[in-house]
Amino acid sequence: MPVNGGTEQTTTVIIGTGLSGLAVAAELRRRGVHSIVVDGLDILGAGQPANTASLQRCDAADSVSLRERNEILRHLRNYAASHQVDVRNTTRAIQLSMVRPAPVQGAMADGATAEGAASHMWEVRTPTGVLLADHIVLTRCAHSQLRRMLSDFGIAVGRNLVAAMRAIGIYLVGVGDLITPSPKEVLRQAKTVGQAISSKVHPENAPTMLTSTFAVLPA
Repeated sequence: MPVNGGTEQTTTVIIGTGLSGLAVAAELRRRGVHSIVVDGLDILGAGQPANTASLQRCDAADSVSLRERNEILRHLRNYAASHQVDVRNTTRAIQLSMVRPAPVQGAMADGATAEGAASHMWEVRTPTGVLLADHIVLTRCAHSQLRRMLSDFGIAVGRNLVAAMRAIGIYLVGVGDLITPSPKEVLRQAKTVGQAISSKVHPENAPTMLTSTFAVLPA
């Protein structure tokens, strides 16, 4: 972890330490892609209190879904601990910026490389420093907030928000406009996003990458 004011480079920064964030991190870890998971309720700016209020709906589910979610979370946390997934529960993302990549000096953290890097990078500011990444995964934002964010970046969204975001290296998992996806849907999204990022980082291995799912999923 960088010291205060330091800069750290990785392949993917996942913003959100809940079910969605851990599911993506676990999927990327199985595919050999390094990521850093940080908390991020303030990612679109502390001056917009609605960003943090309406997003607690992910916990408002029926008892069966809640038990399923908690069971999956337990397995994901155990996986993260046993496989050294870089989860920083006490680090909060406070600003997201698009930047031009600097020349890479040697390898990134945990052996990650610059293969598959985009023509730009993302800078995630935290209270302890800056994280640079080729890919960003967001897990707690309403579609209206995301459209506003892209507009602030000067990017035309069009009708397909997900496609517009993927084109610039931002992926969504567990993000719903009106309803929050079920735990099974979150895992499906995490697998899809993991595969998409992995195919960019390791294009030569894309056809044969591991695609196993969680054993805890109900039939």
